[in-house]
Order: sequence, then structure tokens, then C-alpha cells
Amino acid sequence: RRAQAELLVSRLGPCGKGTAPSATLLQLKSHCTMDTGMNPDNTTTELKMNPAELYREETFTDRSAGTLRRLTPVQIDGSDDPARPVLYIGQAQILTPMGAMPIAFEIEAGSLGEAAEKFSAAANVAVERTARELEELRREAASQIVVPKGGQGGIGGPGGMPGGGRFQIP
Repeated sequence: RRAQAELLVSRLGPCGKGTAPSATLLQLKSHCTMDTGMNPDNTTTELKMNPAELYREETFTDRSAGTLRRLTPVQIDGSDDPARPVLYIGQAQILTPMGAMPIAFEIEAGSLGEAAEKFSAAANVAVERTARELEELRREAASQIVVPKGGQGGIGGPGGMPGGGRFQIP
């Protein structure tokens, strides 16, 4: 789960400032696996771009609420690909006790204006979803706390501190 959370955060990337420049080509969907350190082979993964999934990225912002990215599908020669839909991705930051956390979310829209109008509602849904996921990760982490085994005696023998220095992983 921790690897999934780290991968989720790494996929979100920076919000607003520092995003990829406008009119660059990128692959929206990554068709690769990431080595999270738990791979027994410990092999590295090669990242490959899929030429059939290229998009031109344009960034728009109001410099306060967040950023909109318009991803226009393109063919391998860079010309527009009318067979695939244009995608709109919203980006914002939420403040947490550990600092600012970027969130990214897809906005169902047919135009840039419509995406801007739907930004707030889509951001609220993404924030709620992120809060639920963080709470679930927090609960899972809390349930994995190492608990000392009782009744074994400890410092000072049987009448001393409980736990005996032996740990039990639930």
C-alpha cells in the first residue's frame, strides 16, 4: 500500500508552477511498471512512450484556484488526431498538516470554458476522494504498529515493566 501511495503522489507531479511547458508532447497513460523496491529480481524498468497515445499539452491558469491542462491528441507527426477526444486535467493543491499536497483530476468537458466552469466541482470531488484515501492509508499504517508481547516479564524480572523486550508483529 505504501508503494501505491508513493506512486500516486509521484504521478500527481507538481501543481501549477513548474508544470511541463505548453505545446509539448507527452504520453498521458503510462504503459509500464515501476520498480518499487519489492521486486525480487531488483530489475530496473524501462520507460517507453507509446507513439499511438501522444498528446499536446497546453497549460491555463487563473493564478489563484489552480491550473487546467488541455491535452489534445496528436498523431505521430504532431498533427491533431480528431479520432480521439481532447482531455482536460485540473490541478490544485490542498494544505495538510505535512504541507501542500498536489492533486490532479480529470474534468469531463467539451471546451476550455466548460472545463473552467466545472473546475470547482471536480476539485471538490478529488479532494474528498484524496481525504478518504489518506484516512484509509493512515488506518492501515496505525494497524501495523509493533506491539510488545505481554506477560513475559521485562526489566527487573516478572514484577518489572511488561513486555519483556519481545515484539510481536500483528
